[in-house]
Amino acid sequence: MILNHVRLFRGAVGDKFVFMDDNATCHQTLAVQECLDSEGIQHLVWPEHSPDLNPIENCGWDALGRQVAGRNYPPPNKNTLIRALTEEWDKLPQQLLDKQSMVRRVECCITLHGGHIPY
Repeated sequence: MILNHVRLFRGAVGDKFVFMDDNATCHQTLAVQECLDSEGIQHLVWPEHSPDLNPIENCGWDALGRQVAGRNYPPPNKNTLIRALTEEWDKLPQQLLDKQSMVRRVECCITLHGGHIPY
């Protein structure tokens, strides 16, 4: 299923597309690597236990979770949850991510010698 999304993003980005995941062990399997290779998808080598400098990790997922949890009726099944997440994602303001200072986060990462960045 994820491969369909990766294909769409690759098609939208074009020749300079590079796939980056969170370096979880399951993403490093030979099967995953062979799948990416068979699709001609370049995979970014990402160090283990690297600090996450992606702004979505610090505020986006939290805001999305709060929005879905704040609905009058919790999603009763997977399909309804996916629909609720998609609807709430579309409502998230870009300013939510824009206010995250990458300069401050990178400086913090350097200060902590690549350790965990508190958010």
